[in-house]
Amino acid sequence: MSVTQFSPYLTFAVIGDSAAFGTGDSAPDGSHRGWAYYLANSFYDECSYINLSRPGAKSDEVSSTQLDRAKAFSPDICAVVAGGNDLLRNGFSPNKLYLNLQSTCRELMELGSEVIMVELHDPNELLRLPKIMKRILRKRVESVNAVYRKISDELEVVLIKTREIPDVHNLRNWHIDRMHPGERGHKLLAREVAIQLRKRGWELSLPETGEIQIRERSIQIKWLIANGLPWFLKRSVDLLPVVLFLSVIEFFKIAYEQLNYLKIRQ
Repeated sequence: MSVTQFSPYLTFAVIGDSAAFGTGDSAPDGSHRGWAYYLANSFYDECSYINLSRPGAKSDEVSSTQLDRAKAFSPDICAVVAGGNDLLRNGFSPNKLYLNLQSTCRELMELGSEVIMVELHDPNELLRLPKIMKRILRKRVESVNAVYRKISDELEVVLIKTREIPDVHNLRNWHIDRMHPGERGHKLLAREVAIQLRKRGWELSLPETGEIQIRERSIQIKWLIANGLPWFLKRSVDLLPVVLFLSVIEFFKIAYEQLNYLKIRQ
């Protein structure tokens, strides 16, 4: 848990996964900052910032564990960021994701909290994958974002439409892993959240985005070997079998669609 005390006048809590934790934006001392950190520093009122998120967390952990810890602080504003790890697991269920996040947001709003949710970006704009895997990933990302939109319609949370942020998929805005924003990407997201909170009447400045940093290729390769490969091998144990299974299904769907198209043309 990361807790940065600015003052008791306004409380901003964050629960969720690595996208909430600040992965991809490391401070010189090795700690993580991220978009929520920049947002917390942008309020005109002094702010108590509590980040209870954890890299790797799924929505069930957010609803069963992190939520109660956040409620103990009675936050004025709470960011709920989860779903990315759910979709990367075997047995992914959009309905379960919806139940977990809807109940989490509802309980926070019953406390009087302003709730922020962030849609997923389009990873196919950043990752080089076979077409059939892109179809699978696109469907899962869309199903997660559909859950966010449904909750937003029901509860009127502050929903950030990440893919509508100008130049959001510029690779230089992203961490080496291409899954998390880099420093500038986090700042872009913080700025967009600030814009939406201003529309709700919150008083805060717009975080500066800074210049795009160009990383040396040698640094990227070292990071991928030290961090990217172990992550991929660990995730493959759970995800790879279901990806292969879904790929077979998608292959037959594509073939079926092509046959129908040919029949129509005849």
